[in-house]
Amino acid sequence: MGAKLAKSFLYILLPFLSWMPKTTAQSLRKDLLAGLTGAVVVLPQGIAFSTIAGLPVQYGLYTAMVTPIFAALFGSSLHLISGPTTAISIVVFSTVSQFAEPNSPAFIQATLTVTFLAGVYQLAFGLARLGVLVNFVSHTVVIGFTAGAAVLIATSQLQHVLGVDIPRGENFLGTWRYMLSHLDQINWQAGLIAVSAVVTIIGLKWWSSKIPHLLLGLIAGSVVCYWLQGQTSGVAMVGTIPAQLPPISMPELNLQIIRELAPPAFAIALLGLIEAVSISRAIAVKSHQRINGNQEFIGQGISNIAGSFFSSYAGSGSFTRSGINYASGAQSPLSAIFAAGFLMLIVLLVSPLTAYLPKAAMGGVILMVAFNLIDTHHIHKIFKISQSEKYILIVTFASTLFLHLEFAIYIGVLLSLVVFLARTSVPDMTVLAPDPEDGRRRMTDVDLLPLKQCPQLKIVRIDMSIYFGSLDNVRKRLAYIYETQGVRHILLIGTGINFIDMAGAEMLIEEQGKLKRLGGGLYFCRLKRQVYHFLDKSGLAHELGKKHFFQREIDAIGSVFYDLDEAKCATCQVRIFKECNQSPFKGD
Repeated sequence: MGAKLAKSFLYILLPFLSWMPKTTAQSLRKDLLAGLTGAVVVLPQGIAFSTIAGLPVQYGLYTAMVTPIFAALFGSSLHLISGPTTAISIVVFSTVSQFAEPNSPAFIQATLTVTFLAGVYQLAFGLARLGVLVNFVSHTVVIGFTAGAAVLIATSQLQHVLGVDIPRGENFLGTWRYMLSHLDQINWQAGLIAVSAVVTIIGLKWWSSKIPHLLLGLIAGSVVCYWLQGQTSGVAMVGTIPAQLPPISMPELNLQIIRELAPPAFAIALLGLIEAVSISRAIAVKSHQRINGNQEFIGQGISNIAGSFFSSYAGSGSFTRSGINYASGAQSPLSAIFAAGFLMLIVLLVSPLTAYLPKAAMGGVILMVAFNLIDTHHIHKIFKISQSEKYILIVTFASTLFLHLEFAIYIGVLLSLVVFLARTSVPDMTVLAPDPEDGRRRMTDVDLLPLKQCPQLKIVRIDMSIYFGSLDNVRKRLAYIYETQGVRHILLIGTGINFIDMAGAEMLIEEQGKLKRLGGGLYFCRLKRQVYHFLDKSGLAHELGKKHFFQREIDAIGSVFYDLDEAKCATCQVRIFKECNQSPFKGD
């Protein structure tokens, strides 16, 4: 037993020990091919994302080299590819630009510190087994935030696509205002270069999704730039990337810096976890793999902590690269490690060629990346189906455009929780009665069948937990039964009650006291084990009266029946229970 526990702990500490021994020559071949494909895909993305983040272009590539390795080794997904992403990049730019000038040494230093702090948050969440937290962030919030981020990303690229020098620090509205008032400064060569990159990407993607269309779009834009002699016409170039592997770096860990950067780091950590877990679960549906959310938290945390010491900024799971990885036949996380290795080789070999890469072509690529972020299918569905979800999406989207991005995330999460609490605060309370046409006289919803009900005993199934948020509605429904309908005995069926908190239990004790004073009682049947265990352990079951708890409806009805008013039973015409016709003293 001890050896088994030690082995389980070792797998939690070093999860790669569970899948690495299963590697075969065939799986290794597939992982190598998937890794090569992933390296080609991430090359233009890494350059583009670092531009979005306000960092020199090599930092996106460093992130794509370092974070996938640690996330693969310490995460739980077989196919998730971590690294730079659009959403994280735009949040990094938005938060860190408050403290330093983009592309400056101070900006790079602050970004490394934010990355370290975000990793610490993520690792702490994973070690504390808080993987369930991401379930409280609705998919609608992610869609609204991502759509807003896409608009911000596209807006940030206007200066490169149109060749207009927009002053740094302009917000969303300020950028558009400046652009519209300086249309006479548009560089048509830059525009043509961007259009050529966009058209190439769209055409190649339409032709085949397997073609590295982003990379070829960059090449097409570079060719058009050379043909138009863009450099002599004022078209800005990306410049040469250093032909080196990620250098050692050190986040700045003095107390003042940590105090300033901790809040935005928390937002980055939260967004990164949502992305990583959501993507890994989406792919796991196809691969039939079980995802451990806590282990994924740990993997993301370690990858960001390690990345901050190797010149990488905050990364997370990439849906595009993870999807391509799975489609390419990857068998294990080795494919992510191979992709990072191949990218290192590519950077060492082709880095001088980036000197011929125009920023307008890069802007065109980023525009396409931004466009693909907008989930029009789900947005249309949300607007069509749910009014509350629609408002959550609109508020999150607007907050992303007009507020600091970390606040947009918090507002979206807060709205999700408010809607969740609002929904769970009104539990479904279904009135039941035995069906005389059913041989086993099953309890049936009286709204589905017009069944007769006992005038003295009301049977109610509660399909929601009884906690501080829902107790007021439960109290009102119970009061309606005994005050308006005059029923003094109430049997609660607990199959749908997942938990009862202290406030909920105290409310039930109060209602039990009221019914008792009226000559009735509150009874419980088929409570879940953990619910009854809580009531019993806390002493609340004793206060409610242990004789009021039953395992089966037939036992509950048989017991409560003899507490009913005999005079009313004698004149009752309903007689829906078997006991009604079997009692020697409650007949006609």
